[in-house]
Amino acid sequence: MVGPTDTPDGNGKDVSINFDDPFYIHPSDNAITTIVTIKLTGNENFRLWRRSMSRALKGRNKLGFVDETLKKDTIEQPRQLKWEMANVVCSWLISSISDPIYASHAYSEVAEDIWKNLYETYYKSDGFVVFDFHQQINSLKQNGISISDYFNKLDAL
Repeated sequence: MVGPTDTPDGNGKDVSINFDDPFYIHPSDNAITTIVTIKLTGNENFRLWRRSMSRALKGRNKLGFVDETLKKDTIEQPRQLKWEMANVVCSWLISSISDPIYASHAYSEVAEDIWKNLYETYYKSDGFVVFDFHQQINSLKQNGISISDYFNKLDAL
């Protein structure tokens, strides 16, 4: 049985939890599907959504996952697994966008990429044109079914 100061390997070292470490995941963060109450619907609420999301990520010490300060390839090899486990930010971003936007980001695995793509699409004054373009891409079909369904079937094989 592991005691309060024992590690699972039984060496008896007192391992402190560093709550300031961006790789620390609070137990409740794994259960949270979204960290903001507003869903991104497009250009009209992008700035509000981005500000809300930035505050929520900063409060959880996870802003580095989207602002290029905590890139996976800049982390030393032993900590890259921790980076993978702590990248719940991707799920938080995906769950905070509306269904029409979701389809174009569902297969993204890196929060920074989602963050950048959303910025490039909705921050610009021509966001409606870009959004329309994304909608057209999302309506493309392969073998008579949507592209996302087509790739879901391929993944299932």
